[in-house]
Amino acid sequence: MSSGTTTKASPDTADAEAWQQTVSEDAEPMVRRPLGHSSNMVGLSTAYLASPDFNARPQSLELPHVRATCGALFEMLGEAEDMADAVKAFHAYMAATFCLEAEQRDPLDKPGRKRPDDGTRRFRSSYLRLLKGWVFDSASPEGAVLKGWVESRFGLLPTWHGAPIEYIPSPAWVRYVEQKMSSRFHGNSIHCQLDLVFTFCQWMMRRFVLKGREHITLYRGVTTVCGGEDQILERLDKRRAVARFNSLTSFTGERDIADCFGDKILTVQVPATKILFFDKLLPRHPLKGEAEYLVIGGDYEVEMSTL
Repeated sequence: MSSGTTTKASPDTADAEAWQQTVSEDAEPMVRRPLGHSSNMVGLSTAYLASPDFNARPQSLELPHVRATCGALFEMLGEAEDMADAVKAFHAYMAATFCLEAEQRDPLDKPGRKRPDDGTRRFRSSYLRLLKGWVFDSASPEGAVLKGWVESRFGLLPTWHGAPIEYIPSPAWVRYVEQKMSSRFHGNSIHCQLDLVFTFCQWMMRRFVLKGREHITLYRGVTTVCGGEDQILERLDKRRAVARFNSLTSFTGERDIADCFGDKILTVQVPATKILFFDKLLPRHPLKGEAEYLVIGGDYEVEMSTL
């Protein structure tokens, strides 16, 4: 029976009730899609790498071939006194190894060389072009190449590429495979470039950023928790859940920025070892405006709140 008085819900209670209502409204059968295959390059099972257990007790994810083949880069990094010096060394090595300087992009673009009759200009594929395409659309061909690199190195399959990948082969899966294998962005040893980006990112975080930490608090704004790119698999309590993220997912380091992308905010303790790229890694890059982090996906424990 009502006592005739009204009790105002606390913010925590209001958030929990809002999430419960959202989950009820959006509810549909959860599809636990395969997260990956057994082949990867990091020496851990893909299932464990994609699990909350790994996230709680992260291990280093080394790509062993990188240091074995790129010793000159790490010699230069070893002499760096600060982040600026390290960035200069990284840029110099990438430019020399993959011909990323403007005058090296294509012989036909050099002075005195004749260009193709159709007026096109050919550019060497670069990691920066992939990041630029990702910013505009993570389901773009550039996004497919990035997700393909995650699949190749860590064994994680994408769960979304413009639409849910609920089975193989689905239309979204076929589109992903076609785009990730396209020569448009897949030339110039692009996977090797991304190997170096990931390894450099991990080196920079250990040397200058983490200061003994293993996790970084990141945020992701969403509009729906069922049927979208992110899936709530299990409710742990009123505010916590297990969410499945795509094989490569964008987060932000700023809660206020996450608010711009949805009225539901997922707060995640992300293992630093699963970060491919972060806002302060380079002084100029396409992800700069949103304090963005690119994170290797899987199943994460998240804290849920609403605006």
